[in-house]
Amino acid sequence: MSIIRARNINKIYLRGAEAIAAVNGIDIEIEAGEFVSFTGASGSGKTTLIHLLGCLENPSGGTLAIGDATVFEAGKAMPESKLNLVRRVHFGYIFQKFYLIPTLTVAENIRVPFAFHRNTGANSNVSEIASMLGIEKRLNHLPKEISGGEMQRVAIARALINNPKVLLADEPTGNLDSKRSDEIADILSQLNREKRITVILVTHNLNLAKRAGRILELRDGRILQS
Repeated sequence: MSIIRARNINKIYLRGAEAIAAVNGIDIEIEAGEFVSFTGASGSGKTTLIHLLGCLENPSGGTLAIGDATVFEAGKAMPESKLNLVRRVHFGYIFQKFYLIPTLTVAENIRVPFAFHRNTGANSNVSEIASMLGIEKRLNHLPKEISGGEMQRVAIARALINNPKVLLADEPTGNLDSKRSDEIADILSQLNREKRITVILVTHNLNLAKRAGRILELRDGRILQS
């Protein structure tokens, strides 16, 4: 069963009088429980594409459906209030930059998504996820007191706290050394394999990309045919 369906989606940016197609007429379906990686040179459209698939940006054209909901069609996007619900129910987001709040503890950073809606199981979820990611002893530490690899684990925990169906990971190991990169790759593979979370990954790291069941290369806003 597909969880994301995109038909002829594109994203056009204006640079002065010039129109730049960052994503150019892409068709793709991603099945629930898949692990898909997007590779390609800088400027190929990878990040723009997963921002569209993850409802962080609206397409300029085409059709996009997430689960049972059509979020963009015929040039019109779903109302923002409903889009927020789609994001919250379906997605967890992991980025190259950790985006931790320096004045909050690890536990408080993980709980940040709860600032936008109530969750009665918040504290137990934090403990469980922190234990799974090996950061349970760091919950009362500030970000400056933990390593880069631990910071990314905190970012992953924050992405998981709402029990998302899909993890979107944009260069999640870009700021890490090879050892820490391998640790994060193991975590993403484990979440996909054991929790059946759909993982959509953008990476320049071919070793990380190979963890996916499907590798798609982008060039000039299009998916290359293998």
